[in-house]
Amino acid sequence: MTMPARKLDPVTRSRLHEEIVNQMIGRIVEGHFKPGERLPAEREIASNLRVNRATLREALKKLEVMGLVEIRHGDGIYVKNYLESGNLELFQAIIYLDEVFDRGILADTLSIRRLLAPEMAAHAAKNRTEEQLEALKAIALADGEDDMLERDLAVHHLIARASGNLLYIFVLNFFNSLFRDHGYLYFGDPENRRRSARFHRDIYKAIAARGEREARRIMEDVLAYTERKIFDFYKKHYGARGAKRR
Repeated sequence: MTMPARKLDPVTRSRLHEEIVNQMIGRIVEGHFKPGERLPAEREIASNLRVNRATLREALKKLEVMGLVEIRHGDGIYVKNYLESGNLELFQAIIYLDEVFDRGILADTLSIRRLLAPEMAAHAAKNRTEEQLEALKAIALADGEDDMLERDLAVHHLIARASGNLLYIFVLNFFNSLFRDHGYLYFGDPENRRRSARFHRDIYKAIAARGEREARRIMEDVLAYTERKIFDFYKKHYGARGAKRR
């Protein structure tokens, strides 16, 4: 069976397995490969892509970890329904497929953050140690507004650590990698940097006082403000085109 040319294209870059992964993600998400579909044999796929089988296998293992394919030894490679089996690693890969950050994906990301971060702050107020509080104080009460993006990421990371929930930390790490790339959407505005500095002081005080309800409220307020400002910027500068990556 010959793989249709429209489905996969030869790859030429130096990190070949990454290009294979990205191409396969795109084809599966776009529906060119259907859930349950059996892909051609490794030999045929490798020939179609003009890569060796070792490179292809490396890519297939990555796709399997992401929940996109199932490798059945002695049977074949089957496409999975990524809506049932996909994970955060796949979500991040989808985000970076294109040259722009899609508005819908941005909205999904901010929505999940808005659900999780307030509870994370409340748990931090309840569970934090004195050592964690001192680390938060050093960042949250620092003078000036230099490197406000990195300071904000550090504050959120320390709050996640103080929550005592390992999953919060890992999910927050996922968010931070995205916000570091797209922080200009928010932190390019001096008003927003001042708002973040005030947020840092307020959330520190709430966590220091073990005020769970207050920490939750402060986090809810700042995330609502942040989301509104990001979409105002997005609409003004990009409209429906999507925000360019930096």
